[in-house]
Amino acid sequence: MKLEKMNAFFTARLNGYDEHMMTEIEGAEEFYPYTAALLPLEHDVNVLDLGCGTGLELEYYFTLNGEVSVVGIDLSADMLAALKRKFADRKIKLICGSYFDVPFETNCFDAAVSVESLHHFTAAQKLKLYKKLNTALTDNGYFVLTDYFAESEEEERFYFSELERLKSEQGLETNAFYHYDTPLTVEHEIEVLKKAGFSDVRIMRNWKATYTILAR
Repeated sequence: MKLEKMNAFFTARLNGYDEHMMTEIEGAEEFYPYTAALLPLEHDVNVLDLGCGTGLELEYYFTLNGEVSVVGIDLSADMLAALKRKFADRKIKLICGSYFDVPFETNCFDAAVSVESLHHFTAAQKLKLYKKLNTALTDNGYFVLTDYFAESEEEERFYFSELERLKSEQGLETNAFYHYDTPLTVEHEIEVLKKAGFSDVRIMRNWKATYTILAR
């Protein structure tokens, strides 16, 4: 397979993206609304969405809380434009960029959410992000992560070694983000969250390989 840079991959698949996510990923019709229902219902809250894409989780969340203020971060400008068209009447700020690079204010967000976005990165990359996220949350803030995970350590190692093999064969940049799934095991994901300072990390529910994790 030929690897594509992350933003180009998703921009090229914008048409039909929502339908693909909702019909081709097992459990999506349940885990998107379930994730949204875990977010704050108070009107005066600020929520951060990491890898918001076209806002599938926000479609459900805004039906529960139409007064929330959301900051959404995504690499694809075209996906953010589609999200903006959907929610033109909502309080939402969109940032085109990498959530690894975008600075977060301290004690700024009452909650954060990420759905089907973080399974492309290493434990080391996630640790830095989760530390930054931990400081961005208020004292009672929390992070809702819904994503799919490797079923074993062997599978996890295979994904990462295969990505490096493909990048080497294709002469690609070492540090650029390419679209290739490299999920951790759910156990390793929880370890990273705890190392980042989240003291209460629990699995809320799963749909086979897709899990919702709540981290406080």
